[in-house]
This record gives sequence, C-alpha cells and structure tokens, in this order.
Amino acid sequence: MDVKTTFLNGELEEEVYMKQPEGFPSSDGEQLVCKLKKSIYGLKQASRQWYLKFHNIISSFGFVENVMDQCIYLKVSGSKVCFLVLYVDDILLATNDKGLLHEVKQFLSKNFDMKDMGETSYVIGIKIHRDRFKGILGLSQETYINKVLERFRIKNCSPSVSLIVKGDRFNQNHCPKNDLEREHMKNIPYASAIGSLMYAQVYTRPDITFVVGMLGRYQSNLGIDHWKATKKVMRYLQGTKDYKLMYRRTSNLKVVGYSDSDFAGYVDSSKSTSGYIFILADGAISWRSVKQTMTATSTMEAEFISCFEATSHGVWLKSFISGLRVMDSIYRPLSIYCDNSAAVFMAKNNKSGSRSKHIDIKYLAIRERVKEKKVVIEHISTELMIADPLTKGMPPLKFKDHVMNMGLSSLM
Repeated sequence: MDVKTTFLNGELEEEVYMKQPEGFPSSDGEQLVCKLKKSIYGLKQASRQWYLKFHNIISSFGFVENVMDQCIYLKVSGSKVCFLVLYVDDILLATNDKGLLHEVKQFLSKNFDMKDMGETSYVIGIKIHRDRFKGILGLSQETYINKVLERFRIKNCSPSVSLIVKGDRFNQNHCPKNDLEREHMKNIPYASAIGSLMYAQVYTRPDITFVVGMLGRYQSNLGIDHWKATKKVMRYLQGTKDYKLMYRRTSNLKVVGYSDSDFAGYVDSSKSTSGYIFILADGAISWRSVKQTMTATSTMEAEFISCFEATSHGVWLKSFISGLRVMDSIYRPLSIYCDNSAAVFMAKNNKSGSRSKHIDIKYLAIRERVKEKKVVIEHISTELMIADPLTKGMPPLKFKDHVMNMGLSSLM
C-alpha cells in the first residue's frame, strides 16, 4: 500500500513559521508570515513527525513495534498474524489470514489517504518471484542492473565469468602517479558507479560484496586499473543479472552463520579483511565484508576478530528474529562456523598463550557469548566455508559453488 502526501500527516511539536506565499498581500502592505498547523514537505523534522504519527495510530490497532527495527510491526490475534513493514510512504503487509489483511487495510485507509497496490511484485526496486507449489520465494534486481549497465554505456558488453581471481589485489601502486594521470581520471564517474553497485550488493547480491568494498576504498584516488575492475564487475552482472536470491520452504527454520578472514590482505596497511554471512531457509539474509580496524599479527587473530564481528551481528539477529515470533529455534544458541581451528579453540576456552595475550579485550566478548549460550562457534572445512568469497578472490568454479550455497541462482 502507498500513503499519499505522506509528510503532510505529521503533527508539529514546535512553533514553525514560513514565508507567506505570493498572492496574499495584506491591505496595509505589512509583511506577514504563516504559522504552520501541521508538517509540510521541506521541514527537517517532516519524516520524523510522520513516523511518530504513524506509530501512534498503528499501535492503537494492536500492532507492536519490533525493538530491533522500528519500521517493522507485528499484530497477533489468536492464530492470526500480520506483519507490517514501513518504508517512508510504502507499506508492505504479510499475513496468514485474508480477513485480518482486509481489516488492516480498512483501518489504514480510514486514517490515511491510501492507495492499495494489490499483491506485491516490487519493493524498493527489488522484484519478488513466487513459486507457491515448490515453496520458493526469490528476490532479484535484473531491471535495476539493466538500468545501471545502460547508464554507464555497457549494456551490450560481453559478460565476465568471474569478478576477481585468486591472488588479485589492489593497492596504492594502482593509483595515479602524477598530475597528468590524475587529470585523466578526473571525469570518470567512479563514485557513481561504486554507489550503483553497492545498491545491488546490499539487497540481493552478496557475491559482489568483497570486490565492491575493495574498489570503494579508492574513490578519492582512483587509477585506471580500479576503473577497469569496476567495469568487470558490471560485466559479471551482465552475465548474472537473472540471479535470484532464493528462500525455500522448510519445516526446520534455523539461522546459521559463517565467518572468515583474509590475513593481511589489504596490501597498503597489511590489515586483514573480515567477512560473514548468515543463512536462513537456504538463502542469505545478512552479509558483510569489511577491512579490520586493527592490524592482526596472525591468521588466528584475524579469524578471531572476524568471529567477534559475526557474533555481534548474530546476537542482534537473534533479538530481531525473536521479535517476529516465527522461529522457535532462534531461542537456541546460534551456530557460527569458522574454518580456523585455533580461533574456534580460543573462542571456547579461557586459555591464552604468548601469541594471543595482546588481543584487544573487547574481542574476548566472544567467550562470554559462548558461555551464555547465545552463540556456539563450530569448526568447518575451508571447502565448505560460504563466507570465503567475502574476503578474497577465488577460482571461478569454487566461487560459483559458494555463490549457489548463498542461495543465488538463475533457476527457481
């Protein structure tokens, strides 16, 4: 559903004045102003006042806000459940009862000027695919990717089978060496290209997360090799634009996390890269690839830091999903897999040696989370480490296998 003239619904808490529009001169020529009775477009508080108004009204109908994400609401009435997702002026409803859905729509239309868009096919540029017989739901951004390729004039480019191969690394040696080279790169729309790729990466394409993050580090001093690599990412998307991030019906809903790192992979500072991904219903629901803030001195330390970041997000996920009240398994310890035996041992045991004593105390919070049974850290073979593509370049075939295990495929 769509809310019309959204920001005009907000109530003002402060006295706000504006210049009087043209066409309303006073009889004595006095310069007058208008005192606003309600929020209007252009006010810095307009979006917040709309949210507060919506929250108060929807709460009065029995919806409860998710503590971890204030744009998600849940209404439970016996065995009937309705989820409401608010994104500025767009409202997404999901329920197991058509009668409750009708009641919610009627209530919203009574309080706001609404437009019923029917069954959802697109949400913020993401296409929703359904196969109810097979129990599969897919999310794709093919239309968006086509627009990106057209904007950067490579719509008819030859597809690339890979993003970045094993051993490929970018560093400051690829940056311009003199003013002439910098001038040559000045008009290249690099930042716009990276931003466009990030939009796809954040929502449905975990497979490009690592390379987009790595290329994003050079936006202020890009070289021609960085631009070539960016276009290679677009060529990869050309060949995989029909990929869907898919989730499959299952009687055993369980969130599983994978954590990995690339020791000293950032050549310019010798810092490592962390990567983690969480899977639910055979599809990725959350992922990240990021340069570590401190310099790890060993592979174990880099893996341990990555585990800390994964467990931090995992604890948040547990709280978020528990608020949805759809998964009993979320109350059990969250499994996070790591392919480094030393890091797994350190997470489970209160022992330290000369090589690990210096590790920042905040990272030792992993042990506390394990002890409190919020998470459990388990070892897994490197061959099965789904988070590998989030930290480094890989051979094409192995990369494709990991991508499929993330839930990405062109077939439903």
